[in-house]
Amino acid sequence: MIGIIIAVVVVLALLAFFVTGFNKLRSQNVSVDEALGGIDVQLTRRADLIPNLVNTVKGYAAHEAGVLEAVTAARAGVQKAAQGSSVADKAAAEGVLNQALGRLIAVAESYPDLKASANFQQLQAELSDTENKLSFARQYYNDAAASLNTSIATLPWAFFAGVTGVSKRDFYQAPAGQDAPPTVQF
Repeated sequence: MIGIIIAVVVVLALLAFFVTGFNKLRSQNVSVDEALGGIDVQLTRRADLIPNLVNTVKGYAAHEAGVLEAVTAARAGVQKAAQGSSVADKAAAEGVLNQALGRLIAVAESYPDLKASANFQQLQAELSDTENKLSFARQYYNDAAASLNTSIATLPWAFFAGVTGVSKRDFYQAPAGQDAPPTVQF
């Protein structure tokens, strides 16, 4: 009788351990997906601000068509990357957009009337706020990915990785060349 009770307790303990491990990894995986979605939200917010910024600059700098077209093309690239699940594609599209926005802001700086425009200043402030939120979203994603990756790589949770279908996640890294300022030629 005691042997049966011990066996039942052991089986229940193992079952509880399995459920805990399964739920832990699945929850962390959902957190990583949520964090990646947060990056998409901020990238989309930034992409939504860009047409207003481009139109504001367009009135002052009509002859800067190449810069305006580059920003528009980069915005389309970010929107396309946001629909996918590749972290590397999102980072690459963001890098292209960052370079294009840098050139756009540099062009705008050369027009004092535009620089003083309340509309342009408001759009710049919103863009700056979005950049801060995007930076936070990237860090939040990397923290969630690090937590999941650590669980997958350590015992006892590593035993559950295959069963849960959860795998290691890539970190969000800025593409090469993001540390250099954009080049602007007039």
